[in-house]
Amino acid sequence: MCLTAHFIDRDWVLHKRILNFCPITSHKGEHLAECISNCLLDWKLDNVFTITVDNASSNNIAVSALSKKLDMWGTNVMDGKHLYVRCMTHIINLIVLDGLKEIGPSIKKVRRMVKYVRSSPTRTRNFIKCCEMQKIECSKMLPLDVPTWWNSTYLMLETAEKIKKAFDRFDLYDDNFNSYFSTDICEDGSVASSIQSDDWVNVRNVIEFLERFYVLTLKVSGSRYVTCNVHFEDICELDSYLKECMTSDEVELRKMAMGMKEKFKYYWGTPEKMNKMIFIASVVYPCNKFEYVGFALEELLGIETGKKVSDEVETYLKNLFAFYFKYSKGSKNNSSSCDSSGSDSSNSGVPQSLNTNTLRNKLHMKKKSRDCGSIGSTKSELDKIPW
Repeated sequence: MCLTAHFIDRDWVLHKRILNFCPITSHKGEHLAECISNCLLDWKLDNVFTITVDNASSNNIAVSALSKKLDMWGTNVMDGKHLYVRCMTHIINLIVLDGLKEIGPSIKKVRRMVKYVRSSPTRTRNFIKCCEMQKIECSKMLPLDVPTWWNSTYLMLETAEKIKKAFDRFDLYDDNFNSYFSTDICEDGSVASSIQSDDWVNVRNVIEFLERFYVLTLKVSGSRYVTCNVHFEDICELDSYLKECMTSDEVELRKMAMGMKEKFKYYWGTPEKMNKMIFIASVVYPCNKFEYVGFALEELLGIETGKKVSDEVETYLKNLFAFYFKYSKGSKNNSSSCDSSGSDSSNSGVPQSLNTNTLRNKLHMKKKSRDCGSIGSTKSELDKIPW
């Protein structure tokens, strides 16, 4: 088990530190929680805001048990309601794997060709020679995909498509190449025929489709920059993209998108499974605020459910702010250097000039304008913030 800590120091610099890397004797949730809590105690850490893990069922028990530990330590913020964060990259992986179950014959042909080239050193050398004679740049070796790693399928297709001319001419350098595809039997029992121009068109479509998920995976996997503020926006963009692909004229693409959409709804179409902090992080992001989040929730979950969740997010934000205000007030009272005059520091650390990045789909064209001000003569500290 690898336990990594992400934190921001007093200079607002984001850090990543591996706290522990150790073998575990059991994958039961209680045992995982015990290992994590022991590691935290070793490092004298008792303040934990969130824990990000994959979607294994044992992790539900582990986070619940760890939440009880934090209760005992008196450091469980908001009773651990937002402690559990589901790993976004793991969910993306599950979504794409479901879509690739509908993989078409064109992709299978590319896989068989790559497998054939990589099956012996002689064939690999002949293929490299073919690329050189055809003046095709081949800076990296053809990767063969792994069924459980969807990104390997994307990289295989991307590389093969760039050097497709080499496959078209490879029969000149290998006499068995064409005969292999006319007699070889695939895993599903069908005969692997040679690849045609229409197959390369299908491959290109799949590459463009998977590229969105590949780029998103790289983006949310970053550890040197903050990603929580765009987490919800990326989910909404992905939902809109899948809806668009479900109406595509390409049959293979449409089937893949439909399979992915079902898995998407399982994790991100059910509000109970979504940590409210991803909504709040989007609210406090100056480019979005409540105007965007409220609209996006209605697009994602439907108008009725979206409005309900939006109200819950607003209530949770106020409760979180009340907790922060109480905690910070207590900290000031306990500080010997506290200024009793109650002077206000307005330096938020937010840049005055921001590059406004709107959604990359129809959502940015349908934003609803609504009054973000609060009604009444008395405003709380939270209401004074221009959400």
